[in-house]
Amino acid sequence: MANHMQLLNQAQQLCEQRGVRLTPQRHKVLELILSHRSSISAYELLDLLRESEPQAKPPTVYRALDFLLAQGFVHKVESTNSYIACHLPEHADHCSQLLICDECSHVEECHDDELAKMLKIKAQQQGFQIAHHVVESHGVCQACQRKK
Repeated sequence: MANHMQLLNQAQQLCEQRGVRLTPQRHKVLELILSHRSSISAYELLDLLRESEPQAKPPTVYRALDFLLAQGFVHKVESTNSYIACHLPEHADHCSQLLICDECSHVEECHDDELAKMLKIKAQQQGFQIAHHVVESHGVCQACQRKK
C-alpha cells in the first residue's frame, strides 16, 4: 500500500494529466484525510483545516471534498457520513469494499475484482448501468476482536 507522500504525489500527477488543479486547499484536505487513522467527517476536517487556515468555512471543505470525490482520491462512507482516502486513485473505475469497525470506527478499503464483476452483471441483468459503487460492510475489526 502506498504511503501518504506517494499518494499525494500521485494525486498531483493525476491532476496534471487530467488538466485539473489540486489547489493548496484541496491538497491540504487530502493530506488531512490521509493522516487520519479512521474515516473523518467534513466538520472534523474543517476543525483541522482551521488550525492552518482560520478563515476556512464549511463550503471550503465541501468544495474540496467534491473535487477529491470526483477525481477518485477519496471515498465517502455513506453510513457514517465521513470520508477516507482511496489507496488506488489511478483506478477510477474500481469497486471499493469498505470494512467499517463499529467499535473503533476504523475503515479499511479492499478490492475484489470478482465482486465488482458480479455486481456489474447483476445490474446489467436488471437493465441498470452502474456509474459508481462502494460496498460497505459493518462489523468488528481484528484489533477490536483481540481486545475482547
